[in-house]
Amino acid sequence: MIQNGQIIAIGGGGFGRNHNHNKIEKYILNQSDKEKPNILFIPTASAEDKTYIVNFYACFSKLECKPSHLTFFQRTPRLDGLINQADIIYVGGGNTKSMLAVWREWKLDRLLLRAYNNGKILCGVSAGAICWFEQGITDSWASNLNTLECLGFINGMACPHYQEEGDRRPELHKFLLNGKAIGGYAIDGGAAIHFIKGSIHSALQFYPESFAFKVSNDNGVVNEEQLNMVTL
Repeated sequence: MIQNGQIIAIGGGGFGRNHNHNKIEKYILNQSDKEKPNILFIPTASAEDKTYIVNFYACFSKLECKPSHLTFFQRTPRLDGLINQADIIYVGGGNTKSMLAVWREWKLDRLLLRAYNNGKILCGVSAGAICWFEQGITDSWASNLNTLECLGFINGMACPHYQEEGDRRPELHKFLLNGKAIGGYAIDGGAAIHFIKGSIHSALQFYPESFAFKVSNDNGVVNEEQLNMVTL
């Protein structure tokens, strides 16, 4: 894979919880070399929740950008045109498994890969964070957390909401130890990891006491290494 793009994976929080929030959102916009970048919001994972879309515009319309959004469950627009026009693509949270199924049916996954290889900025929160990795830890099933094969733009696994949801850390450790999860990254709500060309550029903290970790199974012991955080 030609890894020319940027990916900013957010563990939770931001405008979806509070449309007045803009720390991580400003950071994302600042990574573009455009004065007013086109940012495209894809809320598939939330079943295109109208409040979520309103919050997106309430946040980003106050910032230096041109916001737009993509929906699948009305009449679907020309996807290649929308993706080509976007400088930044922001994927919202929700049900990762259902989101990926819709994307693959419409071949959006291929367009996103091309966008990434062409140097566009891909980002997102929760489902919109883990989707870029080889594997994600997801609550798409109501009964329990599970592992899910994702798009594979970035090597390894990603787990969002790491310390803010009580079952995430113990379940991820269990998955690592029993071989269900591969090594990768665990990201708190209020934290993010910024990758450039597939490698970590920086780990970001936009809520107090929020962190990101590298996690792996090291000969039967879970190794959890906190990344050096940059406070926004």
